[in-house]
Amino acid sequence: MIKLAIVGASGRMGRALIEATLAQPEHFTLAAALEHAGNPALGQDAGAFLGIQTGVILTDNLDNLSAADCLIDFTRPEGTLNHLDACLTHKVNMIIGTTGFDEAGKQRIQDAAKSIGIVFAPNMSVGVNVLFKLLDVAARILDSGYDVEIFEAHHKHKVDAPSGTALGMGEVIANAWGKPLNDIATWAREGHTGEREDGTIGFSVVRGGDIVGDHTAFFCGTGERIEITHKSSSRATYAQGSLRAARFLGDKTTGFYTMQDVLGLS
Repeated sequence: MIKLAIVGASGRMGRALIEATLAQPEHFTLAAALEHAGNPALGQDAGAFLGIQTGVILTDNLDNLSAADCLIDFTRPEGTLNHLDACLTHKVNMIIGTTGFDEAGKQRIQDAAKSIGIVFAPNMSVGVNVLFKLLDVAARILDSGYDVEIFEAHHKHKVDAPSGTALGMGEVIANAWGKPLNDIATWAREGHTGEREDGTIGFSVVRGGDIVGDHTAFFCGTGERIEITHKSSSRATYAQGSLRAARFLGDKTTGFYTMQDVLGLS
């Protein structure tokens, strides 16, 4: 039985995580539900939105982490790094689905993994991580004569762009080509751009409505085009992947892992 803490518990992703946790009582128990100070949901039962009384009250007290084995975090970089410090204090493993970290933030996570177990991934979906594997195979085969473009679309509330998943897709392809992504990425196009440079990866972004997440990599050659696409219709896929990651960390006390490790795709 794995005791989970969920941060951002009153948000869209937090509620999906709580629902998934409560649906698997044979594997998980909800040990803590956390929100930021001033959140109007503080003091409510974590299962109230489902009409369920769990006995776990939404709180902003990070000391409640002491009751958990693992924290799942899909918030924002500054909040996640604060929660990371609390996990280190209480020796609680961590699953991080937050995106938008700078290099210093990523390094703090790497360093923390020397003391606790961490799964850090730009996307927790099992399907998206299969997508990453397919992109690696495609990029190694289509390493010349094909132009690569990455498209992503998300809901209007998403604050970072391109998405962490789109960046992860670009990194997979760039790594397969033996190049740093920042050296070959084209982040935007406007005006008279000239011809496309060979060996680059273009990115395009849509933000609108309630799109959960669409991602496509285009390998555009002469006379043919290969498209590798993943579309999310529910946050449940991210929740299920996160719980799979929690089970993976169940017997680990330290270490830095990705969803590729969780799924045996490394």
